[in-house]
Parts: sequence; structure tokens; C-alpha cells
Amino acid sequence: MNRRPIIHVLAMCLILGPLACEEATNLALPSESEAGAHYASSSDLTVRMSGNVVELTVDQPVRQVRRGGSLWAKVGPYIYLFSDETETLLREYPGLSGVRVITRTGRDNAEVARAFLHRDALNELTWRRARNIAGKARTEGTRRPVLLEDLVEWGQDHTEFGYNQEFVS
Repeated sequence: MNRRPIIHVLAMCLILGPLACEEATNLALPSESEAGAHYASSSDLTVRMSGNVVELTVDQPVRQVRRGGSLWAKVGPYIYLFSDETETLLREYPGLSGVRVITRTGRDNAEVARAFLHRDALNELTWRRARNIAGKARTEGTRRPVLLEDLVEWGQDHTEFGYNQEFVS
């Protein structure tokens, strides 16, 4: 009796068997209301699902953008992306591919900026750093614009982003 085919079949079972027995990953996505609940403390935004992406649209007053110039136009999305809310949302829903934030002027609804954060763009340590940079920018950015610049730089290094040239030129 030729044992070679039996040995090959057993070897393949040992190699492929564990792959077939892996537990299915929970790829559930949040509903719009569940995603919105994470950002409930912010009244100036709307939340919607776009496939497996949570999309936040934030009203940014045009006078703020005009007064703050290109720096204020650029920093808007990163204020919301690098937050506890976003990190928690990505941790709780492994099916999400990421979060996109779009800032718009309230008056004419013109898009100011957008940024997309992929779910795997940050690890535990870089999330901590991102929250620190964003927190400082939120609390002290008006007095120390360099903190806003730091946040914009961090955001550009870790997201896919775009700016409306009308506001950043």
C-alpha cells in the first residue's frame, strides 16, 4: 500500500485545519444613531454611514475660517478625528474601515476641508499621542497657534486629506 498520498492529505489537514476552525470576526457596523451617540456632546455636526465608513459633517462658521485663515480651515477635521469618541467607535466596531470628517461653512454650505482616518492608521501609542496633540489644540490653540499647526501636521501625516483652495490659498 502506498502511504505517500495519505501523508500528503494528513499534512494538508494539519496546515489548513486551523484556518477552517478560526472564529468568525464580528464585522458589525454601527447604525447612524449608534455612531452619532459617540459624538452626542457636539451639537454642530451630523453623522451618517457611507458603506463601512462613519462620516461626520461639521459646521464651521465662515467668520472663524476667514479670521483664522488657512490654519483654522485645515485644523477642523482633525479636532474631531483625534478624539476619544473616534477611537472608541473604531474599537467597538471592527467592521468600520475608518472615519471621515468634512467641515463646511454654515452659511453657504461650502466644503472647507476633509480628512479620512483609516482604522489601522494609529496604534495604542500613536492614539495616545494623537489625543494629546488634539486636546492641547482644543484647549490652548487660540492662544498658542503653534498647537494648531502641530495638529494639522499630525493629521496630514496620518490621514488622507483635502482642503478647499478658496480657504487655504
